[in-house]
Amino acid sequence: MAAAESSLSIVEYFGGEDGYRCGYCKNETGNLSHGMWAHSMTIQDYQDLIDRGWRRSGKYVYKPIMNQTCCPQYTIRCQALHFQTSKSHKKVLKKMLKFISKGDVSKVMGGEEPMDSHIEDVVACNYEFRSESHVSQAELTPLSVDHAESVETEDKDKEQMEEEVNVKKVESGSLQIHVAKDTPVPGEPSHSTKIVPALPKPGKGADLSKPPCRKAKDIRKERKLQKLLQNQMCTCEGSPLQAGDQVLLLQNSKSKTNQPKTIEDFIFASLPDDAAHKLEVRLVPVSFEDPQFKSSFSQSAALFAKYQMAIHKDAPSDCGENEFTRFLCDSPLEAENLPNGPDCGYGSFHQQYWLDGKIIAVGVVDVLPYCVSSVYLYYDPDYSFLSLGVYSALREIAFTRQLHEKAPDLCFYYMGFYIHSCPKMRYKGQYRPSDLLCPETYVWMPIEQCLPLLEHSKYCRFNQDVKAVDEGRVKELGRVRVLHKRTIMPYSVYKKRRKGPSDEASVQQYASLVGQTCSERMLLFRS
Repeated sequence: MAAAESSLSIVEYFGGEDGYRCGYCKNETGNLSHGMWAHSMTIQDYQDLIDRGWRRSGKYVYKPIMNQTCCPQYTIRCQALHFQTSKSHKKVLKKMLKFISKGDVSKVMGGEEPMDSHIEDVVACNYEFRSESHVSQAELTPLSVDHAESVETEDKDKEQMEEEVNVKKVESGSLQIHVAKDTPVPGEPSHSTKIVPALPKPGKGADLSKPPCRKAKDIRKERKLQKLLQNQMCTCEGSPLQAGDQVLLLQNSKSKTNQPKTIEDFIFASLPDDAAHKLEVRLVPVSFEDPQFKSSFSQSAALFAKYQMAIHKDAPSDCGENEFTRFLCDSPLEAENLPNGPDCGYGSFHQQYWLDGKIIAVGVVDVLPYCVSSVYLYYDPDYSFLSLGVYSALREIAFTRQLHEKAPDLCFYYMGFYIHSCPKMRYKGQYRPSDLLCPETYVWMPIEQCLPLLEHSKYCRFNQDVKAVDEGRVKELGRVRVLHKRTIMPYSVYKKRRKGPSDEASVQQYASLVGQTCSERMLLFRS
């Protein structure tokens, strides 16, 4: 095998037709999605796939059938570089700071900040529905590239197939794979993104006829500034300060004092020498060859089981080490280290939160060319009062900004899916500014433009340009790359050699969902 072929995405496509139980509206057969098993996947291919509405759960990669599924799931991303910390976010950050520095939990035990496990799109509860591919590793190792027929001379097939194939059936009939179900976190508040200010009742609230109250701190700062101006007016190297200079000084001072605090201001705040607790966040590559990952595996797996049983009411047999490995440690992503990439490299990681020497939470993330994609979060229920879901999401946004310094293209934080039809899952829309992916044209639209549309219909095409089409759509089916009998070939060659009934409908559907670029790069396994 040539060196150029050493890192390739190899997938088995399963289609998608029969529905299964929805974790949001509890419809027994309403949840519909397409799926494929990724034996291996490059970071660029996965980046391109999530930008077309796909998402992974372990090695299973799925895409909701948006116009048919009961609860449409829209890919959401936060613009990390321009992220604006809300009051509730600051409250969580301050609470953590107070807990670490003083050990104070008195004001946080009352549940003021409910736990938002920020990535609950995939739930590890139903492992019995998910199994690995039965294809042997030998069959997946390409030996040659067949150039028997030039790709340029292939037949062009541009028909759009609307037929949906059963998620649970593979052509061989040997595999049964269901995507993990989506379940909102119990106890999560209903966060509506539409905020209508209510007028105060007479005698209550602010008097709008009077100027707004000012904080004593701001008044003191202004007095100090006025005094500074007066001193400089008296003598500024023998000459009075010019009016323009006064304005500039005033503006500079105001810009500093009015600058809102960033996430980094909170998480990197200096702590007293006698701090009550020590919190350390470690980024560990998901690899059993990594010493840190290996040494912390048992503790991490035990925490996962504790979380699943307490929060999702899993049976112990459904969240053992094997299930933990399959769901959160088996990743199809091939780790890559590039000269212009982040120091940690690209691939799958566990971001472990160590409090006083023990793991209290783990955020599973994928570091990709343009984003940090959050996969899952599990935490110790004993520390729910710290709102670890919100806190870890804010840490991951800060992590994205940190990686951007070395890798300029990496500037987004992907939060999985936004489900507007499920009120408990709307909280992801609070991380602003954020965008939703149009399910038809695959362009990003500001969430503010999408919400009014979603109020009228749970399924929406966000791109209002009626002439706009999917620019990445499949144009030449013959160019789809296939792996057949350990030989890489274009579909046009494979089609002529194939024996038995035509699989063109399935391949057409696969190519239309992954797009022309990915279909020409990834290898579609054919037995």
